[in-house]
Amino acid sequence: MNMSQPTYVEEVNAITQTMQYYIDGARTGKGAAMKPAFHDDATIYGYVGPDLFGGPIQGLFDWNDSNGAAKDIQSRITSIDVVGTCANVRVDSDNWTGHRFTDFFNLVKFDGHWKIVSKVFYLHP
Repeated sequence: MNMSQPTYVEEVNAITQTMQYYIDGARTGKGAAMKPAFHDDATIYGYVGPDLFGGPIQGLFDWNDSNGAAKDIQSRITSIDVVGTCANVRVDSDNWTGHRFTDFFNLVKFDGHWKIVSKVFYLHP
């Protein structure tokens, strides 16, 4: 085994650590807490009712700041797929201040660090 290359388990652990910033940011209601998980040019897209919510990831940070802390949120990483320097992660969250979300994240490994480059979400009715 070539020990200079991270193993699948090590990559999944590193991705999980990146995703924890997102989950902690949701719980605290602080966009700045989740920002380290995202690439500066990341995007977000999904529908809130009939309205498209989309664009630069700053929109998520702003929404999170105005939405406030989600102290009772229950979030789970339900899948992680990794191929080389690309990954896809699904997170399901219940009771994000009364909302239920399913999120899909695409990540890229930049200079040894996993960063979210895009988030698409489904807000359950």
